[in-house]
Amino acid sequence: MSERWEPGTLVYDPRTRKVGEYQDRTGPYAMLRPVGGGREWQADPARIRAATREERLSAGVRAANDRSREGFATTPLLEADVDRPPVPLPGCATCEELATRREEARAAFDGSAETDANVLLRQHRRREHGGATAGRRLFRYVPYTIVQDASAQPEYEAHCVSGDETDCGAASGPRQDPGEVEEWQRRHTQETRHTRYRRSFADYAVFERP
Repeated sequence: MSERWEPGTLVYDPRTRKVGEYQDRTGPYAMLRPVGGGREWQADPARIRAATREERLSAGVRAANDRSREGFATTPLLEADVDRPPVPLPGCATCEELATRREEARAAFDGSAETDANVLLRQHRRREHGGATAGRRLFRYVPYTIVQDASAQPEYEAHCVSGDETDCGAASGPRQDPGEVEEWQRRHTQETRHTRYRRSFADYAVFERP
């Protein structure tokens, strides 16, 4: 029997070899979202497990690097961040955990892990504590527009949610043509007499400078 997870729990999916935030169950699948946001994916609830501290740390660093590359430049750039390592705020469990991780890496002379811990602690302070620190803040604003990515095809999908006690769980799988999804629904209804479906549409968006 698969374990029951709370929404927001960081779990590891061995099929994709990724850490994701547990969202909910959809039929026979567990829905996971990338750390830092993004498109959800389906995982086998019997195979996922709680992410280790190292896996959570690595996923957080990748998310921070992705946001930096995407140009989210409205985040304040702090001079103190450059001059010295971030300081954990008293009473914050996350701050203390990241600071402990940093000290362990420093004691093991693991410069890469120490830098990763500093990146996550700095990011956490900005997000949860408003970037409270000594020093003058420097802001850099870059305007962007969000547009549909013309290089990627939208996807359509349907899930059968008919059933008395539990949903059927059958799914059409991602299709690039909505007509293919409707044809799958018609065939599934003929075979099972199920009539209720949850349909979804997904596309890709990119940030572009105007």
